[in-house]
Amino acid sequence: MLDWKSKLTCAVECTRCKKPLNPKDQRILSVYDHEAICMECKRIEEKRPDYKETSGHMIGMCHRDIELMQKDPGPFCYHHFYPYTCD
Repeated sequence: MLDWKSKLTCAVECTRCKKPLNPKDQRILSVYDHEAICMECKRIEEKRPDYKETSGHMIGMCHRDIELMQKDPGPFCYHHFYPYTCD
């Protein structure tokens, strides 16, 4: 699993639209590429025809990774489905 905490936890811009993200702005990880995106881009992502299949695959991979590592990877999986801030 990637070192997501240092790379994504407090992203300063959306990786899709490049909109600046302030610490109190909500962001979420994309189920497609694990990058931090703004909530507007998440809404667009959710409209993709393959979103349901891809998000289901993401859930499965997170569960598999947890079992393989025999530890909780932190909120990495959680942040693909629940917005977070940096404050």
